[in-house]
Amino acid sequence: MPHIDWKKLPRGVLEHLKDRSRTRGISGEDLLKLAEWIGGNPEVPEGPWCKDFGSFKLVGEGKYPKTFLSRDQACFGMTL
Repeated sequence: MPHIDWKKLPRGVLEHLKDRSRTRGISGEDLLKLAEWIGGNPEVPEGPWCKDFGSFKLVGEGKYPKTFLSRDQACFGMTL
């Protein structure tokens, strides 16, 4: 299973995630939850996946995170 390489994300992906974190109202406290999860170097499936943090969701495919969803948006892919 792949791991997300946060230091080597394509620029477009990184910019999209930054934009979505602002438009979805993801707080600094929420981003700390994300940082803790990243710090564990979690494995992610090859296909679509979703990690629910309670106040927001991170959706990705394989080693690439794709977007942030708000808590009330439907998650898709394998739930981590």
